[in-house]
Amino acid sequence: MTQFNTPTDSTSSETPVSNADTQSGTPGATQPQSNDLGNNVDMSEVGKFTQLANQWWDKQGPFATLHEINPLRLNWIEENVVRYMGTGLTGKTVLDVGCGGGILTESMARRGSDATGVDLGIENLQAATVHAEQGGLTDRLRYKHIAIEQLAAEQPESYDVVTCMEMLEHVPDPSQIVQACFDLLKPGGVCVLSTINRNPKSYLFAIIGAEYVLGLLDRGTHDYAKFITPAELDKMAITAGFNRQDLIGLHYNPITKRYWLAQNVDVNYMMAVVKPTE
Repeated sequence: MTQFNTPTDSTSSETPVSNADTQSGTPGATQPQSNDLGNNVDMSEVGKFTQLANQWWDKQGPFATLHEINPLRLNWIEENVVRYMGTGLTGKTVLDVGCGGGILTESMARRGSDATGVDLGIENLQAATVHAEQGGLTDRLRYKHIAIEQLAAEQPESYDVVTCMEMLEHVPDPSQIVQACFDLLKPGGVCVLSTINRNPKSYLFAIIGAEYVLGLLDRGTHDYAKFITPAELDKMAITAGFNRQDLIGLHYNPITKRYWLAQNVDVNYMMAVVKPTE
């Protein structure tokens, strides 16, 4: 999930919100809610991350890169929320699809949103729950062990903002996930998706470089055949009903540990889409 380049823009930083509240599952619960996982799941892909679940919040561990790029992703998400909804994350209902250990989910809650994280790895959600509780969060964050398609059927048009970051390339049918994101959004809501482009450069950087040369990710984390071009993701979004609004490349230098956004989308990229109001 890493592109290596020389940065031209300054590093973004996360703005913490003190006394943010987080809830895990239902009120007073200490474990995430669990439901049927559906059929759009490859448990071998889920297992790649659950086997490392106790290291999600180790900023020097296997998820170090996610921690390092999180402020940049968070800021770009909120910029698009402001651009298309008029105000930032504060007071918004937010859903983070494929939330893992809750790195982004927790950050969005700290920005003032009412956040929910969903994932198919129960161990990931347990790690997220423990970290949220250790942070003294109580009412603003909850986690659910549920397939996003099932959640969309149960709670359509329930969220102002939906994020799905670095997850689409790990499921059998990413178009189902995009459709579920659309169904879960309220009209006028914003969805931010991120994934990895499919071309020789992305293979070189995201697999050979990140997994085999630098060891930033475990070998086998990514399957090149599952990478998604921007044109393919755009088609999925339009088919689901979205209006595509913005596309940006995410670049990271593992040597300097600096990250920045640019128009080049050859490797990692993010796409912001909006659900029409009519």
